[in-house]
Amino acid sequence: MTPAGTARAGDPERSTLDKAADENFPVAPFFLPRAWRADLMAVYGFARLVDDIGDGDLAPGGQDARLLGVPPDEAEDRLLLLDAFEADLHRVFDSTPGHPLLRRLQPTVRRTGLTPEPFLGLIAANRQDQIVKRYETYDDLLAYCELSANPVGRLVLSVTGTSTPERVRRSDAVCTALQIVEHLQDVAEDLGRDRIYLPAQDMKRFHVQEADLATATAGASARALVAYETERAGNLLNEGTPLVGSVHGRLKLLLAGFVAGGRAAIRAIAAAQYDVLPGPPKPGKIQLLREVGVTLRGKG
Repeated sequence: MTPAGTARAGDPERSTLDKAADENFPVAPFFLPRAWRADLMAVYGFARLVDDIGDGDLAPGGQDARLLGVPPDEAEDRLLLLDAFEADLHRVFDSTPGHPLLRRLQPTVRRTGLTPEPFLGLIAANRQDQIVKRYETYDDLLAYCELSANPVGRLVLSVTGTSTPERVRRSDAVCTALQIVEHLQDVAEDLGRDRIYLPAQDMKRFHVQEADLATATAGASARALVAYETERAGNLLNEGTPLVGSVHGRLKLLLAGFVAGGRAAIRAIAAAQYDVLPGPPKPGKIQLLREVGVTLRGKG
């Protein structure tokens, strides 16, 4: 490990926040007001850490567990870590949390009036990931996305002071679409974690067995299934896209970046002929910028 890598491993706050550069969407881009950037990075730090706990991707050394008061011999127990993280989250609202990422979040919560509910939803989604490994129906998957994805969009609207019922509805559609697209990109990686986010009913309809997802490349049936789910995600994204036109200024550019990231990922999946098994199809920066332009013009 490089000296910088060693330093990050000893700094769980920085090791988590540094992952923002690898996300499919802009987390807190430079063109936003400084206060928004700080608040959005605080929200991101929470969301990234809870996902890392749920996926077993914490920085090596067990420092996150120690900060949450979990003994070293239980630091691999994800449900216990999630319980400890939830207890520390509640301290954000009534005392002083122990984890630095939650201490970073506390001023944002106080300044913007955020409530515990969206944060608790993200924790609940990661608890569900420890127990539920398969989804029978598309509606079951949508219910999971209500916990795992939609709170993020709601937090962005709350942080920027632009939340309305209609915007929340559009945001939910965008966030669910982005979550489904990410699952489609990561079919092979998720299978390695013994998770399948392709609805079992759809797999049966397209004659796809779990073994078909464990191959180096996808066969015709698996590609047809991925194409079907990609179209569904695209329809959801289109349903939510009017959110972009409902706001103004720099927030409009940020939300256009979210939508464009989803559109560009969908195009990358299509360009791979819906074969997601060799690895996640990722769009290039030029494609992403093109989609931002299309989204801002209200087209696509």
